[in-house]
Formats: sequence, C-alpha cells, structure tokens
Amino acid sequence: MIEASDIKAFLDEKVDLINRADSYIPHDPISVPHRFTRLQDIELMGFWVAMLAWGNRKSIIRSGNKLITLMDGAPYDFIINHQERDRLRFNDFKHRTFQYIDTLYFLEFFQWFYRNNSSLEEAFLPFIKETDLHVGNGLVGFHRLFFSLPNAPERTRKHIATPERKSACKRLNMFLRWMVRRDDRGVDFGLWQKIKPSQLLIPLDVHVDRVSKSLGLLHRKQTDWKAVLELTATLRQFDEVDPVKYDYALFGMGVGL
Repeated sequence: MIEASDIKAFLDEKVDLINRADSYIPHDPISVPHRFTRLQDIELMGFWVAMLAWGNRKSIIRSGNKLITLMDGAPYDFIINHQERDRLRFNDFKHRTFQYIDTLYFLEFFQWFYRNNSSLEEAFLPFIKETDLHVGNGLVGFHRLFFSLPNAPERTRKHIATPERKSACKRLNMFLRWMVRRDDRGVDFGLWQKIKPSQLLIPLDVHVDRVSKSLGLLHRKQTDWKAVLELTATLRQFDEVDPVKYDYALFGMGVGL
C-alpha cells in the first residue's frame, strides 16, 4: 500500500503537470466561457456548458459554441434584452437529451434571475453559511431556486442535479470549481469571492471514481453523493484549503491527460 504522503506527492505532481492553461483549456469545455471577459458572460456560458458536460468533450464544446452563436455572441446582453419571439431560433438546438423545452426554461430562468441580480453567485450564497464545511446546502438551495418559476418543466430537472436525490452533482461541482478556485495557472476563473475554495466538493464522475479507488482514496461502491463527501474528505487531508485542485490529477489520469 502506498503511504499517504507518497500519494499526496504523486497527486501534487500530476496537478502541476495537468493544470496548465495552454494545454488544458483548448480541449476542455471550460474553453467556452474562456471566450469572454465579462463576469456574467463567463457565468452564463460556464453554467450552461457545465450542465451539458456529459459525453464527448468535443461535442460539448461544439454545443456550447453553438449557444453563443444563437445568442449573437453576447450571452448576457441577449439574456437581459431578448423577447420571447427570439427564443424560436433555439428550436433546432439539442445536446443528447437536452431539448428545446429545456433550453426555453434555461432562457426564462436566466432572464428572470439576471434582471434581479448581478451575479449567479447570488443564487448559491443564501444557502451557504461561512461555517459550512462544504457547499452541499448551496446545491440544494440552488436547485430549488432554479425550478421555482411557475412553469418549470418536470423533465428539465434531470439536467441539474441535487444532493436531495443522492446525486454526485458532478456538473454543478465542476462549475463551482471553475468559478471559485483561485491559483496562478489561468484555467479556473476564481471570480467568485464569497464561497471559499475549501468548501468546494470534488466533481465525481466515472473517471475520477475509478482512479480514486485504484489509489485507495475512495471505498464507497456507488458513485453518489456520499462518495463525493468521502473522497473530498480524503483530499482535504492533503490540502484543506484547496482540496478540489486534485480534480486535475484524478480526472486527468482517468481520461489519459
């Protein structure tokens, strides 16, 4: 069995190797929000492309860029100012099981939210206390808020996970990593200042699950919410301030980066 200190050194080395803007960004869905500099554009496209992030990474990036084109290259301006008739142009936009009805609700929620708030961080903050160990309550509260509009389609709920359904919430945790994590590497944006990096949870998918188990970092059989908490607690022993930096190592090894 590898000693914990050896695993930490091994993972730190992998993080350093993989967490590099020039080699990581072009091939990852995070490249889509990296097309922008305005906070709201980054949030909008970061969130949307993260919610589409299952399957082939090239197809995810392609779908994200198509959304940008449909919003005239200016997502925030489009969201704030578009009329209901402008939503017809999205009729042919699909990504796997994400359909037109889901797109319509995303557009409706974003317009309602951004006409009343300046940052998507404010959709999570009311549900997270500074003393909370992790963002779990924020994910639950965000899900309830997102589907609080009167005509929220039941089918669209499957596209945004919640710990209340015991989901690993991989895509939401990935989006929060993008927005909250801060370092000097230029991959994660680190634009949100009120949620702490130490509160982030590992984006757990089949790749991270497999590598974590092979290294003895995760023992739970199911890839679910409890597994996320278990793995993050283990990674927090290696770096309590920035535990999800190890997503680079675990995901990267899982997909052969």
